[in-house]
Amino acid sequence: MILALESSCDETAVAAFDPMRGLTGEWVHSQIALHEKHGGVVPDLATREHLRTFGPLLTRARNDVDFSAVKTVAVTHGPGLAACLAIGVAAANALAAALRVPVVGVNHLRGHVWSPFIARHAEAPAAFGQNLAALLPHLGLIVSGGNTLLFTLDARRKVAVLSSTRDDAAGEALDKGAKLLGLGYPGGPLIEKLAAAGGRDAFDFPRGIGRREELDFSFSGVKTSLRYLLEKMPADEVRARLPDLCASYQQAVIDALVRKTRAALRQRAGEYRSVGLSGGVANNRTLRAALEAEAKRARVAFLAADPRHTGDNAAMIAFAAWAGGAGTSPEPGIALRIEPSAPLA
Repeated sequence: MILALESSCDETAVAAFDPMRGLTGEWVHSQIALHEKHGGVVPDLATREHLRTFGPLLTRARNDVDFSAVKTVAVTHGPGLAACLAIGVAAANALAAALRVPVVGVNHLRGHVWSPFIARHAEAPAAFGQNLAALLPHLGLIVSGGNTLLFTLDARRKVAVLSSTRDDAAGEALDKGAKLLGLGYPGGPLIEKLAAAGGRDAFDFPRGIGRREELDFSFSGVKTSLRYLLEKMPADEVRARLPDLCASYQQAVIDALVRKTRAALRQRAGEYRSVGLSGGVANNRTLRAALEAEAKRARVAFLAADPRHTGDNAAMIAFAAWAGGAGTSPEPGIALRIEPSAPLA
């Protein structure tokens, strides 16, 4: 069994994973309520909260699963907020030393790479290797508040980054757009909720880099466009047209994500066997539907992370440590270091 810890930002999470049975337990403490009044994550507060809650979470985990069955402790060691990562790494090092098992570091983004496959493993754990082979090569899209990138996962389970954002991440653009519109935090879900009653074509926002062959993303332009538009609109008109503004703004972000994914599929037409979607923004139903339709047009399987595994979670860290061979420390007692800016590949 692998016991995993995650503390890269504002979620304190623990998970237990058995390769032959799947996930045997997940324990999460969310900090959304703590940071909501500040309009975003406050690193010092997040660090303090991780320090306060890891002990109780691990106690709950120990009461639910047999720690004597733990053979590896996995932990997110980057990228993320350095102080938050340090709490998780310190806890993992101490726990691994106490259990006399190896501790391995897992790149947070590699966790997102593997998160869409967790549900496939749960369907048939014993046949996962064979079923995975039928889904590779895989084209994946990670969309979160801090990262937006396209990557490939080949038949050897090797990850290669195809493109990323040149400025803001998609989730960051949604959160900042929500702030400009006077909405709360986190902004993405609030924009999605209001967008359901609005018109997607009511306002014309830019779609980032337009060149078909260019796979990089850019979301600073759509955010700036919204700001200039709001400066010209009377406050009462903004309130009256809030659903239209949200729907059009959200659609601009989604169109950019789908267009670049479509371009990546066309560049290697017929090679990919599956398309994946992960990261916090993967919870957006409109984005899911659009990317699923794109996968259907390309005649490849569509894999989306389960909603509970889209944000920061320890389940994906445990799964990546097993499926992706993400471990970096092979011997018990070797302490890990944090890597706050660790690249994916």
